[in-house]
Amino acid sequence: MNISKILIILAHAFVGWALCFATIGIGRAVATMEITLIVHAILAPTFFAGISLVYFRKFNFTTPLQTATIFIAFVMAMDFFVVAMSILHSFEMFTSLLGTWIPFALIFVSTYLTGLLTVNRLKAKVS
Repeated sequence: MNISKILIILAHAFVGWALCFATIGIGRAVATMEITLIVHAILAPTFFAGISLVYFRKFNFTTPLQTATIFIAFVMAMDFFVVAMSILHSFEMFTSLLGTWIPFALIFVSTYLTGLLTVNRLKAKVS
């Protein structure tokens, strides 16, 4: 895979992460942390399903499993290095099932399933 393809998939992952980051930031300003985390757990997989749909329809450089793995690895790395280390100066966020681990799992699953459905639908159209 060449560098432009890598940058395209990472750009999609970044958009998803940025939307999640914005969700948490806005939520913390207008609601309780518990409500914010619930909204984030709902919106995170929704964002990534939409982004995955765009990615698979337009680019489709990677398999659904590869894409889900790349997306979640990017999100985890950004949360670790940017959010935990640089902004919060704490790794406490990783102790929250609702705040971190459930959204991670849902992001992976939504990306993977969106990829499977989209790729299969595109193959059916070609046949």
